[in-house]
Amino acid sequence: MPQWLQAGLWGFVAGGALVLGAGIAWLVRVPARIIAGIMAFGAGVLISALSFELIDEAERSGGLGPAAIGFLTGACAYVAANMLLARYGARHRKRSGDQQAAEGDTAGSGTAIAIGALLDGIPESVVLGLSLLGGRGVGIGVLAAVFVSNVPEGLSSAAGMKRAGRGAPYVFGVWGGIALASGLAALVGNLTLRDASPAALAVITAVAAGAILTMVADTMIPEAFERAHIFTGLITTIGFLTAFTIERLGG
Repeated sequence: MPQWLQAGLWGFVAGGALVLGAGIAWLVRVPARIIAGIMAFGAGVLISALSFELIDEAERSGGLGPAAIGFLTGACAYVAANMLLARYGARHRKRSGDQQAAEGDTAGSGTAIAIGALLDGIPESVVLGLSLLGGRGVGIGVLAAVFVSNVPEGLSSAAGMKRAGRGAPYVFGVWGGIALASGLAALVGNLTLRDASPAALAVITAVAAGAILTMVADTMIPEAFERAHIFTGLITTIGFLTAFTIERLGG
């Protein structure tokens, strides 16, 4: 199978975890504290992956300067996009409670939430596509981290969408579309960057890492702390250790 097609399939698999989480939230009334705990676990998983597989690899291949610049650029770009989307009702797109704006309250919030969810998933997908460029196959640690973290993201956000009065066509249309976009992003990233220099790949990887960390701090940890409170740190730590163990055993 061509490498670019493998990248697209792995990106779709990782994005499909969002649909899985949304399906659970739609069919089963999951207690808010359980959602918060799963979200905290997913946050820890992502923090581990970006620490040991993304920013570390970027620094090793491109140097500290390019890695730091890319990392900050990704964070700033995510914050700027998030601020814009927040003005149109997407600020609480990953919250499971009553925080999400309904379309009747904020016109265009449905579109903004969909774009925001896409913004959250693209950096992860691009990194999956890049992980295949070394010829060693997909990065198992990154794939596991993205998949495991996407389930609670889809679960929490879909629960909030349902409470805001959005129907099944919207909810599953959003997450199904994002799963497809994730596969496409991984595929395009693999195709367009296969001839890029190590320094360029390092910067792009660091940009993705910065965006992912900012997303975790802005959207996942607040949802986790809202309900899990004092246990948030412990559950996040367990998620971090789980991803670290997968990365080490997979390497």
